[in-house]
Amino acid sequence: MLQEIIMAGFGGQGIMSMGQLLTYAGMLENKHVAWIPSYGPEMRGGTANCGVTISDREISSPVVFEPTAAIIMNRPSLDKFEPAVKPGGIILVNSSLIDKKVQRTDIKAYYIQANELAEELGNSRVSGMVILGALLELTKVVNFDSVEESLKKVLPEYRYNLIPLNRKALEKGAEVVRNG
Repeated sequence: MLQEIIMAGFGGQGIMSMGQLLTYAGMLENKHVAWIPSYGPEMRGGTANCGVTISDREISSPVVFEPTAAIIMNRPSLDKFEPAVKPGGIILVNSSLIDKKVQRTDIKAYYIQANELAEELGNSRVSGMVILGALLELTKVVNFDSVEESLKKVLPEYRYNLIPLNRKALEKGAEVVRNG
């Protein structure tokens, strides 16, 4: 099993946190992992993306050139990363902010209204967790319990009260793709 995942959006959308969560979850499951963040030159509101590789075998390069999956949180990221997804791969699009459809027919596209679903849960800041839950359901790259446990590595201790909400967001995203 080898999953190479790109997550991309604006700074402040939790892109780096999603990548860290997947990486820690992979480590908890004794998998080989790599995480490489990339930021635009802006301080806030600029582009942000990260590549995460999770494998049962050693990883030869941590750089993700041809992702098997992509989480896309904004339109500029869709334009940039849609061409890179490996044929047969998947792309998850935050349709709350992106009105454009995926043009390629050799990948499977999922449109997740991540912002609206996060609002339904009572906190707009968990939109990334909603779409991450969809990715987990589709790829089975790591399990939900490992991601939940990894929140203790990513969140400061005074935010541990948000762990149940984040778990609900993961489950909501999984439910959306499971129920089509």
